[in-house]
Amino acid sequence: MTTSDNITAKAPARKGRNLVETVSRRIRDAITSGNLKPGDKLPTESGLTEQHQVSRTVIREAIASLRADSLVEVRHGVGVFVLQPQDGLLQGGLRNVDAGRVSSIIEMLEVRAAIEIEAAGLAALRSSPAQQETIFECLEAIEQQIAAGNPTVESDRAFHLAIADATNNPRFRELLEAIGKQMIPRSLLTEGDTSPSPADYMAQIQKEHSAIARAIAESNDSAARDAMRTHLKGSQQRYRSLIRRP
Repeated sequence: MTTSDNITAKAPARKGRNLVETVSRRIRDAITSGNLKPGDKLPTESGLTEQHQVSRTVIREAIASLRADSLVEVRHGVGVFVLQPQDGLLQGGLRNVDAGRVSSIIEMLEVRAAIEIEAAGLAALRSSPAQQETIFECLEAIEQQIAAGNPTVESDRAFHLAIADATNNPRFRELLEAIGKQMIPRSLLTEGDTSPSPADYMAQIQKEHSAIARAIAESNDSAARDAMRTHLKGSQQRYRSLIRRP
């Protein structure tokens, strides 16, 4: 049955790049709280659009985010259905990162590097002006959330997915979506924590993000790969320092 009553939309989602985050969080909360159960069918796209007072594009991206975390299944021509949460496994057979082991986080960052360094290079060669604009919009969204003192995990993830889209090879997004929310490791270390990351840390991350975006906009594939490598290798080093900490 359709379970529109089980998804609470108390107020319209806020304007801006956090629309997707707001809608996906509402549906996610309904699933984790048990208001939406495995096998339940979500309202239609138009129903969700009306319910949350957002565009169809926002709904599609929110569903894609939930699908990446294996919370819903899209059955084409039938609808979107809630899945039974999987213990230990992500969509596609990938194992969940163990947030209690820094080495597990580093392993996932190494996999991301293998995917995203090449993605950045291809994005520099293949991206359209509209795709480049989306990348910079995501960059600006992160900046605004830093300034407002809000968490940036979802916007950070959107930035990397926008680069994957700019390759014009859908397999890159599929691979990153299979990794799910743990694409951004700090989301695991701050589970349930709504406080922002330290300002100096985020300033460094944004500097790295900006270098990637500029290289893509300049169609410099070598610089784009180098910038993404610097970003992800830097993340690995930051987490390796936690292992060495006494």
